[in-house]
Amino acid sequence: MTRCVLSSVVGSYPVAIPPMELMAQYFAGEEVSWHPYIADAVGDMVEAGIELVSDGQTRDPFVQLFTRRLGGCRVRARTEVVGPIEYCEGITVRDAQVVRRVVGPSTKVLGVVTGPFTLMKSCVDLFYRDERACCLAFAEALRQEAVALSWFVDMVSVDEPWFANELPEYAEEAIGVVTRDVTSPVRLHVCGDVERIVGRLVGMPVDVLSHEFKASPRLFEAFEEYPSEKGMCVGAVRADDARVEEVEEIVAHLERAEAVFGERVVQVAPDCGLRMLPREVAFQKLQRLQQAKERVYGG
Repeated sequence: MTRCVLSSVVGSYPVAIPPMELMAQYFAGEEVSWHPYIADAVGDMVEAGIELVSDGQTRDPFVQLFTRRLGGCRVRARTEVVGPIEYCEGITVRDAQVVRRVVGPSTKVLGVVTGPFTLMKSCVDLFYRDERACCLAFAEALRQEAVALSWFVDMVSVDEPWFANELPEYAEEAIGVVTRDVTSPVRLHVCGDVERIVGRLVGMPVDVLSHEFKASPRLFEAFEEYPSEKGMCVGAVRADDARVEEVEEIVAHLERAEAVFGERVVQVAPDCGLRMLPREVAFQKLQRLQQAKERVYGG
């Protein structure tokens, strides 16, 4: 079978960050550049053969990465919302530009934004004191980031892990705010067991859905119950297990996905971000994912 299916990442990737060196640069008044670490992460992805790469989310944990640079947010042990949430400047745009410069013309670039519901649930709201209002304020700020990102990336991915724990009645509205006016295709990634909310996920205003099919293979049956035209990004190697899957195991998993989704499979990826794995393990998982993808779908 030969079909254009891209190997992808979800977001994070483990690279060594020297904190003492960065602190020394900061206190010496030097500009601290994350570009070498981004290039390091991207270099591994490209060497592994991955066709849709991210910046590796090397700069910060995925909540503080955004709240640290949004107006109205104060970062302490947990981010506190202390005023109107406002978009002040590009948050990951420069990082996406670095990725674009590092990769060749045949490699596509993924921009990743943490979803508004996950940001809201990860913060202490001292201003809005209303979950929906706070979430939608985050959504509007993230919309501006996603629009800015879409000039430099081939796809924007909205990462909403909290949806697996709780899916609010305004979830579609919040995602719709984020995706409004975004010119690139949009992917929604929800890790964890989403079996009970599949019926709502297929109605989200995005182009591609991304889920943990390797850790939760029963999701295949759950999605069969809800016909949809959305593209699927199939999680095919685990992000929570240091065991490196054999290529044949991944091939069998992708063949099962093909039997369920057919031509709706547009991307294959790890179940989630790989930040918590040893770097050599993360690299081997990406390598074998690419090898399996080529076996099933061609190079």
